[in-house]
This record gives sequence, C-alpha cells and structure tokens, in this order.
Amino acid sequence: MNIDKKTYKKFADAHAPKSPIVKDCIWAFCVGGGICAFAQGLKDIYMKICGIPETDAGTWTSVTLIFIAVVLTGVGVFDKIAKHAGAGTLVPITGFANSVVSPAIDSGAEGRILGIGAKIFTVAGPVLLYGILAGAVYGVIYWAVGLF
Repeated sequence: MNIDKKTYKKFADAHAPKSPIVKDCIWAFCVGGGICAFAQGLKDIYMKICGIPETDAGTWTSVTLIFIAVVLTGVGVFDKIAKHAGAGTLVPITGFANSVVSPAIDSGAEGRILGIGAKIFTVAGPVLLYGILAGAVYGVIYWAVGLF
C-alpha cells in the first residue's frame, strides 16, 4: 500500500496518544523544584551544621548532587525516576551528570579506551560544544558592543 507523506502524517497523528502537556509541565516543575529545594537544604546544612563558608558550601552541594546522580544512574534508579518525573530531573547538574554517566555505563563492555573513553560524552558533548560556542559568540558580541 502506497500512501503519501501527508496522508500518513494525518493517520499517525490521529492514532498517536495525546500527551497531557499541562500536567507534565506542572509535574516537571514540582520535581525540579524539589531537587532544587533539596540542594538548598543541603547547602544550609553544610553552612550551619558543618560551618563551611557559603561559597564552599555551594561547591560541596554541587559535588554532592553530582555524586547522588551518578550513583542513582549507576544502580539504574535515575532512569526510573526520570521516567515518571520527566523533564524535572533535567535540573542542570543532575541531568548533566546522568548524561555523562549513562553512555559510560552502556559502553563499558567495549573497553576503557574504545568504549568508555570514546563514548562518554556522546550525549553531553553537543551540550558542551554549543554551550562553549555560544559563550564565545556572546563574549565577542559583548566585547564589540563595549567598543562603541
């Protein structure tokens, strides 16, 4: 049976499940907010109980969040949380840690160099590349505007 692209798209759209966008957005907001609230509580604990200065407590909080995300990814829990929490788990530091660790785990059987070393940044690499490139472009624009 030959059908054109327009007819196929109409057929596929009619049979695809509808996504509850508003509910998903609210849920992602709550989960992401919960992660951020947890991080703020952790920072407060580092400052008030451990006596760590605020700038250092921020660093310790970031390291702790990365550690937790890496461990949860390693034992397969992060993906289960992300399946239900959606975009809420993409709070930058935890989502980035997961995007680095997941390919490393998946390619571990291929060896340390050709597996983990070659594929560890397959997901996070474009984020780094375009983030650095955008920063450089914005920096040049900022510098050029400062000349006037």
